[in-house]
Amino acid sequence: MRKLLTVTVVLFVTLTFPSLARAGDARLWPVGEHPSVVRAWAPPATPYGPGHRGVDLAAPIDAPVRAVVDGRVFFAGAIAGRGVVSLELPDTGDPPLRTTYEPVTPTVHKGDHITAGEVVGTLQLPTGHCPPATPSCLHWGLLRGDTYLNPLTLLDPSLTHGPPSRLLPVWGWREWPGPLAG
Repeated sequence: MRKLLTVTVVLFVTLTFPSLARAGDARLWPVGEHPSVVRAWAPPATPYGPGHRGVDLAAPIDAPVRAVVDGRVFFAGAIAGRGVVSLELPDTGDPPLRTTYEPVTPTVHKGDHITAGEVVGTLQLPTGHCPPATPSCLHWGLLRGDTYLNPLTLLDPSLTHGPPSRLLPVWGWREWPGPLAG
């Protein structure tokens, strides 16, 4: 009975909220193969408070910037002198999730449909947002409406934490004498 209930709930959630089934399914980073996170997500305590509303990923200037999931270009252009690309993610609720990438020179246009892995722009010269020890970085954000979220949650956990642990048999454990005696 318990198993049937679990399967029913999983099917209901998957069919009713398809975006939840995709959370954490992105299989690639927006830049490079496994870039360093040089500044982590640090949500502000209040809407206008200090914090970091995304993550900064180390990458060389002119690096291709890829969409991590499918979406539609919500915005591609300059904001405050920085190139920005924002993608609206389909079937992610109301308001929908949006990812942002900056500073980039966009190679896409508003309304374009983008697939995961497609290049949306190239990394521009740094704008002072990167930490001093990093010559250039991509600021990657995720938000729903006006609420900023951690974009790393879009990634498959193996991309951020490495592959899952594997338990191996321990032979001869019965002969092990236990903790070392003093």
